Amino acid sequence: MTTRKISLAVMTFTLALAGASAARAADSVVVQPGGSSVVVQPGQPSVTVQPSQPSVTVQPAPPSTVVVPSAQTTVQASDIEATEVRAQTIYANKIKAPVVQGTVHQSDSVKIKDTKGDIKAPSLTAGVIYADTIKARTVVAEHIYVKDLERD
Repeated sequence: MTTRKISLAVMTFTLALAGASAARAADSVVVQPGGSSVVVQPGQPSVTVQPSQPSVTVQPAPPSTVVVPSAQTTVQASDIEATEVRAQTIYANKIKAPVVQGTVHQSDSVKIKDTKGDIKAPSLTAGVIYADTIKARTVVAEHIYVKDLERD
């Protein structure tokens, strides 16, 4: 009968602990048989630390600014021969080019002082161009003052 009382006491104690262990699921209960006393030793609660995802902060780059250098140079030449001629303003007596972009102003003649010779280059870019003759595939300028314009 003593064994039954101990078993009944252990079952009652186990049921009482079941409610407590529901709150602490990580605890463990150890019942040691023998004698009339029951010793319950709680186990160490286990703690698992999950590493968190590394946080990444993305700093937006400062807005980039594109600076187009303005051609502030002045070119004076007798004859200019190039694939492309670009300027803010062009003054010429004669332009031979199939493509001419910009506002064309017809003028009587352009007097050029202190010409620096002839220019032959793949491309010529300047702020202001003074020339007797310009031969190019493309001539681009905001304002073109010319006496004779040939588009060939």
